[in-house]
Amino acid sequence: MHILIIGTGYVGLVSGACFAEMGHTVIGLDIDAEKIQKLHQGVIPIYEPGLEELVKRNLKEKRLTFTTDYKKGVNEADVCFIAVPTPSREDGSCDTSYVETAARSVAEAMNSYKIIVNKSTVPVGTAALVAKTINATLKKRGIEVPFDVVSNPEFLKEGAAIQDCLKPDRIIIGADTPKALEAMKELYSAFTLSHDRIITMDVLSAEMTKYAANAMLATRISFMNEIAEICKKVGANVNEVRKGIGSDSRIGYSFLYPGIGYGGSCFPKDIRALIAKAREVDVDPSIMEAVDRVNIRQKKLLGKKMINYFSSRGGLKGKTIAVWGLSFKPDTDDMREAPSMEFIAQLLKEGAHLRLFDPVAIPNAQKLLQGTKAITWCANEMEAAYGADAIALMTEWKQFRLVDFKPIKDSMKGLAFFDGRNQYKPFDMKARGFDYISIGTPDILQ
Repeated sequence: MHILIIGTGYVGLVSGACFAEMGHTVIGLDIDAEKIQKLHQGVIPIYEPGLEELVKRNLKEKRLTFTTDYKKGVNEADVCFIAVPTPSREDGSCDTSYVETAARSVAEAMNSYKIIVNKSTVPVGTAALVAKTINATLKKRGIEVPFDVVSNPEFLKEGAAIQDCLKPDRIIIGADTPKALEAMKELYSAFTLSHDRIITMDVLSAEMTKYAANAMLATRISFMNEIAEICKKVGANVNEVRKGIGSDSRIGYSFLYPGIGYGGSCFPKDIRALIAKAREVDVDPSIMEAVDRVNIRQKKLLGKKMINYFSSRGGLKGKTIAVWGLSFKPDTDDMREAPSMEFIAQLLKEGAHLRLFDPVAIPNAQKLLQGTKAITWCANEMEAAYGADAIALMTEWKQFRLVDFKPIKDSMKGLAFFDGRNQYKPFDMKARGFDYISIGTPDILQ
């Protein structure tokens, strides 16, 4: 089939490359001409394992092209995916203006039947808004063109998006006409040869499914972070508690790892949007409000622990702190809502000097922290630790798992290690000579 993907950001670029890999003919559309020019050259604007190779291979095979021209993209497509940003407004609700603009642009170009698919994460009722926008635009043009609007939310994990897209757990299709539903099933048939993962439903339910899934995962994270803090206060070990409850088949182990809060482009934005939608329809979203509140608090937790640790050691002013990891999670350069940013702000306010390292996210972090004098950008974890009074692990990159700590400890001025991801074993770190402070486990001090 011929597919148009409107938006070449994270969701659009990954989805487009994967559709092309499965044999479809894909046009990626974006209004940023410079970005499109770079994509034609195989220059990828985001870091995602395997994406660059996928894009270059399908460019070479001419299954994937890019354009800024709506008329060309729409006229050549059977299916038009909208994969544009849906940022939060100040009140937490979802801003669908980019979706509306894309729908209007499709309607200005279309002259034959099209399936318009919402791939962006959007509130319940957005498909109806898209249809209304298209009908209004067609009316202005003085023509009637048949179309269907489908909801097809994405479920991609940054760092594993290619695998998630090519071998999905499930494919949610919300369609209100048999014609659109059958076309979408055909579109995804190559993704489900070994196992039928397609789940069909009405459009409103499909829109709600995406938000409900992310809200549930965010709830598990905030729940475990709250349990971790209770464990810390009473002397229990949250890592053992996690094993104990995860072994219950009704609970499982996924998303039970305590840490310094969730970030990224999805969980924070989506749970706030769902809260706003609940209030709009006069439902009290007390659980989701608590999930968001716990996460905001959790992002400040490690900074508070460090301030408390140094309060009896002359304070943080003038101290040097190494920060390992900046992105909100490993295997991505995404700095959106990253817990490291809250931590960095806390320490800078206390007068600390920071030595920062991340394997891939430094360019994006530098854009956010440009002009900050009390920061040194480092080439690796060893350089970051040099002369440091403490190390803080903020992102659990694989390269931090088996670090040779002896030369690192020898190069440091202090002996504190703050583990925001519970990456290491407390008594192993004590044997290496560190004061070890983590999430939800008793502090191990020399």
